[in-house]
Order: sequence, then structure tokens, then C-alpha cells
Amino acid sequence: MTNSAASLSSAARWRDYLALCKPKIVATIVFTAVVGMFLATPGMVPWDILLFGSLGIGLAASSAAAVNHVVDRRIDSIMSRTRHRPLPRGQIAPGAAVLFAFLLGAASMLVLTYRVNLLTALLTLVSLIGYGFVYSMFLKRATPQNIVIGGAAGAAPPVLGWTAVANQLDPNALLLFLIIFAWTPPHFWALAICRRTDYANAGIPMLPVTHGVEFTRRHILLYTVILVVMSVLPFTTYMSGPVYLAGALALGVGFLWYAIRMQREHDDALALRTFSYSIFYLVALFMFLLADHYMPLLLRTIS
Repeated sequence: MTNSAASLSSAARWRDYLALCKPKIVATIVFTAVVGMFLATPGMVPWDILLFGSLGIGLAASSAAAVNHVVDRRIDSIMSRTRHRPLPRGQIAPGAAVLFAFLLGAASMLVLTYRVNLLTALLTLVSLIGYGFVYSMFLKRATPQNIVIGGAAGAAPPVLGWTAVANQLDPNALLLFLIIFAWTPPHFWALAICRRTDYANAGIPMLPVTHGVEFTRRHILLYTVILVVMSVLPFTTYMSGPVYLAGALALGVGFLWYAIRMQREHDDALALRTFSYSIFYLVALFMFLLADHYMPLLLRTIS
């Protein structure tokens, strides 16, 4: 019985540390970074860059997530959505979480510096600091535009993936950055509308708390329009072709449909569905980028 209890305790502790990494968010980050890698080359990404680039970027994102857990442990204990996280429940001590975050970050820098390239390591470090420290420690509590400014860190992964392959910054990679940068506000504000009471109780100046839900809904629509415009840029700059354009426009119409409905239907359930669609939108958009990129190669192979 004692051995069995110890085994269950170890498993629970392992899951607690995994939860610090925010694995679902990290998976999306790594996915967009991998798409950036493939878009940086007309052929196949070298396997070592694909493996170690993904690993290094994923470790850095996990480190930033763990830092966010430490910084937000007080407000996490107040908010219903986050009060069951490991730190508010006392499953992991703050000092242990800090050490865990440091080890993840250090491992990321070692992997990216010695197995990928220095440029990617430096840009990843800037992104880690931007989210884990600048956003989590300062911006989140300082301004209702926190998610707009802090969104730059979350928009970096495809650029990191691109530099992992090309070892240089490319204007096309910056287009991918702009797409995610424009996507972040409507994505997050839709969730913030649903969780506005939690944010108010925790003293976090999210836009629905400081300026009201109606104001936030209008800004969701505004940023969705900006996002749709940004999503067309890869086609207008000849980075991508008609397959991507068709997908981007179809997905953009869907996002606009939700954003417009939110102006008329003041329902938190609709805001939550908009948030869910925004996740689908980003993943599908990057899949269309990938499909369009390799379509010529596929057609040549078939012919």
C-alpha cells in the first residue's frame, strides 16, 4: 500500500510539473514554429533542425509558462478558471517552480545555441523574457492594452522556426508574426469577456473590466478586420498562392461572422465559442500555409 501510494504521489507530481508548462499552449506555439521552419525552405527541413529547433522552442515556451504560473499564483488562487493550478493548490512550492523554469530555460538556450543557431537562441530568449517577465510581471497589471503589447512575444514562434532553418530574419517570416500579432487580441478578449468577473476580482485591468464589454466587443470586431487584412498579405507578396488565399478568406469570413454576431448577441456563451473558433482559425490558417507551400512539389511529383 505504501509503495502504491508513493507511486500515485509521484505520478501526480509529474502531472503538476507538466501543468506548469501549459502543454496545450506550448503545442500550438511549437506547431506555428514548425510551420515557419517548413516555409523557410522549398524542400524538407533538415531533421536535426526540425527536432532540436522544436525542442528548444518548446522548452523556452514551457519555461515562460512556468514563470507565468509563479508570478500569477496569487491571482490564480482567486480566479475560478485557475484556482486548481498546482501553485494555488500547494502541490508545488514557488521556489521549486522557479528552479524548474530556470532549468527549462537554460536547457532551451543550450539546445538552440549548440544544435540550431545563435540567432534563434537570442530571439527565443527575447521572446521568453517578453512573455515570462515583461508581460507577466508588468504589462498584465499595468494597462488594459496588456494583451496587445504583450502579444508580440506570442507572435514570435514562426519567426523563430524560420530563423532556425535560414539563420537570418526574413520579411516573409515577419508577415507570419503580424498575423499572430493581430490574432491575439480578438482571441484573448473573447475569453476575457467570459472571465471578466474573475479578472475584476483579481484586480487585473483587462479591457472588459476597464472599458466594459460593449467596448471590448467593438475592438474584437476591429481587430478581426485587421486580422483578415493581414492574413491576405502572404498572397499579395507572392509568399503563398491561391490555395492559401482561398483558405484564409474562408476562415476569415468565419471569424468575422462570430465577431459581427457578438455585436448583436450579448451572450457569454457566444464569446466562448468565438474564443474556441479563434484557436481553430489559427491552426487551420497555418495548415493552409503549409499545404500551399508544398502544393507545387506535390503536383510535380504527380505529373
